[in-house]
Amino acid sequence: MNILVLKTFCLVVETGSINQAAKTLYLSQPAITKQIHQIETEYGALLFNRKDGRLTLTDSGNVLYPFAKSIVQDFYQSKDAVAANMEGYEETLKIGASLTIGEYLLPDLLGKFKKNNPDFHVSLYIDNTPKVLELLADDMIDLALVEGLVDDPKLSIDKVKEDELVLIHAPDHPWSKRSEIEIEEIVQERMIWREPTSGTRAIIENFLHDWGILDKVESYMELGSTQSIKSAVEAGLGVSIVSRLTVAREIELGFLREIKIRDATLKRNLWMVWTSKKFTKKSVKSFMEFIRKE
Repeated sequence: MNILVLKTFCLVVETGSINQAAKTLYLSQPAITKQIHQIETEYGALLFNRKDGRLTLTDSGNVLYPFAKSIVQDFYQSKDAVAANMEGYEETLKIGASLTIGEYLLPDLLGKFKKNNPDFHVSLYIDNTPKVLELLADDMIDLALVEGLVDDPKLSIDKVKEDELVLIHAPDHPWSKRSEIEIEEIVQERMIWREPTSGTRAIIENFLHDWGILDKVESYMELGSTQSIKSAVEAGLGVSIVSRLTVAREIELGFLREIKIRDATLKRNLWMVWTSKKFTKKSVKSFMEFIRKE
C-alpha cells in the first residue's frame, strides 16, 4: 500500500472532510474518495461513518489512525535519516511560513541569511498556519514560522517578534475624519475576513469575542489572501483587521487608512516552531540562531 494513501487517510481524519483534504492535497474529491476506498479494502473494514455529509471514524478507524500517523511520520523521518548520510544534506534548509510572515517578513531576512551563508540551499513553503504545522509534523519541512495559535505539546515554540493587528478602511470612508472609534462601531460595518483556517482570523475572532461583539459582526466576505483583502477594502467593500506588516506601505501612500480603537490594542506573537528530531542539521541550527539575533 502506498504511503500517500495512509497520509490521505490521516488528513481526512484530521480535517473531518474529504473536500478539505482534497483542497489541502490539491486533488479532486473523487481521487480522495478512491484512496479511502482503497485503504478500506486493504484492511477489510469500514473506516468512516458517512451521515449528512459528515465523516466520523468507526471503531476500526479509531484503531487504525494512531498506527497510520506513526507510519507516515516514521517514513519521513527515515528519509531524513538516509538523507543525513548524503553529500550536501547539512546545507539544505526547508522552511515553512504562514502567509504574512512568508510574504512580508521573511524575504528580507532570507536575503541577509543567504548573504552570510552562501553555501546553504534554502527552500520556502508558504501556506496558512494549520497547513504549515502539518508539514512540520510530517517532517516535510525543518522549521516553521507562523503567526497563528500553536497548541500542540509535541511542538517546541519560541517567540521571535511581536506584531500589531490594525483596523483598516478605504480613504473615503467616514472614519477618515476621525482619530479613533469605539469598538462597538465595528458592528455597523461589513467585515472582510481571511478564510476560516487562517491563524490571523482565529486571533481576531478571539479578540472580538472577548469584547462581546463577535456574534454581532457582519461576516460580509471571506478572501484567501491578505492582498485580496487590501484590494477589497481599498475599493470600499468593507473594513478589515490585518497585520501592520502587510499594510504599512499602503497606509504610507494613502491607499488605505488605519483607525484606532479606543482602549483596545490587538497584538499577536510571531512564532518559530520545530519538532524534537534525532537529526538536526547544521543549516537549521544556523538559521534558528540567526532569527533569534535578528
